[in-house]
Parts: sequence; structure tokens; C-alpha cells
Amino acid sequence: MIGCLILPRPPRYGYGLLFYIYMTNELLPFVKEALNKGLSRKEITDALLKASWKDDEIHQALNSFVDIDFPIPVPKRRPYTSAREAFLYLLLFLTLYISAWSFGVIVFQFINRWLPDVMQLDYVYDSTASALRMGTASLIVAFPLYLWISSILAKSNKRDSDKRNSKVRKWLTYITLFAAAGVIIGDTISIVFAFLQGDLTLRFVMKVFTIAGISGSIFGWYLLDLRSSEDEEKK
Repeated sequence: MIGCLILPRPPRYGYGLLFYIYMTNELLPFVKEALNKGLSRKEITDALLKASWKDDEIHQALNSFVDIDFPIPVPKRRPYTSAREAFLYLLLFLTLYISAWSFGVIVFQFINRWLPDVMQLDYVYDSTASALRMGTASLIVAFPLYLWISSILAKSNKRDSDKRNSKVRKWLTYITLFAAAGVIIGDTISIVFAFLQGDLTLRFVMKVFTIAGISGSIFGWYLLDLRSSEDEEKK
């Protein structure tokens, strides 16, 4: 039966927008026709693997149709991200970045006061007071807003679980993971450099671990959240 169908070749560059267009125009119609002819998902997968398609590409195409007993392939509903949801996700991550920065500023200033530079003692107390006020003000505004937007999106995702697979949410999450990973790597480089140069002071180490703690917490939380949503999507 599979021989009656013409197998599409995978695109030369199989990711991003070009792949999505190619899959929509070539792979999805093939999968739909194969399912319509009564072929099993395993037969379709085996044939596409022989045609050099990748597992995740095949899974994505097959997952576009519901696996139920029906005379014709039933397309799976795809989540739609409205302008409102895109705005909320953008605002959510903006408030997350501001909250993380503000918390770091506050901790840094307490470290500066606890372990001041004796050469700049007067300057330290004047500057830390101003920085503490700014960090506290930013945290008071941004963090409650972050929690409020998180609750709104959580309720929306609970009503419609498909919204957890929003493209805007995934892109912003990956950008956040990239930024957090970059900070952690830079942080590690800084502490190794300071160690090799002999400038590894307690004050420096505490600031490095503060940055690592904030970035690591964000990275871990959103990595788990992303894996959870991807696992749900594969079911």
C-alpha cells in the first residue's frame, strides 16, 4: 500500500520557518493521505525513516492528527496565541528579568555593607543606600506583577491545556534559558579567572554565588517547566 504513495524527501535545512512551510506543504499531505488509505502509524514512520526523515519531524507530522477510530484522519486542534496572550507572556518575562536584577542589586548592596572596601568607605554607604532604595522599589513593583500575570496565565492554561504549547511561550522560555545559561557560564569564567589571578576574595565569591544562585534558579525552574510541557505534547 505504501508503494502507491510518493514519499516526500526531507528539506536540506530541516528546522525553523522553512521546515514548517515544507512540512505543511509536503509532509502533512503525505501523512494525511497515508492515514486515509488505512496505513498504520508504524508503517508510515518506517517508510519516512527510510526516506531520511527524522524521528521528531515524523512525530510532529503524525501528531497533527488524532489517533482515533474514524473513517478519515481527524486533524488535532492547534493552540492559537492571541495578541493578549503574547502581551501577557512578554510582560511576564519582562517582570521576571526586572525582579531577578532587583533582587541581585539588593543582595549586592548588603554584601558591600557587610564587607566594605576600606578605601571607599564613605562612598560605599552613600551609594548603597541609593541602590538599595532603587532595587527595593523595583522589586516591590515587578515581583507582585510577575506573580499576578503568572496566575492569570496558569488559569488560562488550566482551562485550555493546549495553550501550554504556545510558540510565544516556548520562544521566550528558550531565550530566558539561553540568557541564564550565558550568565552562569560567564560567572564560572569570572571565578576561575579571579582564582588564577589571585584576587579571589570573600566579597567577590559571595557576589558570584549570588548571580549563580539567581540565574541557576531561573534556569532550573523554566527548564523543568519546558520539559513538562513538551512531555505533555508528546502524549
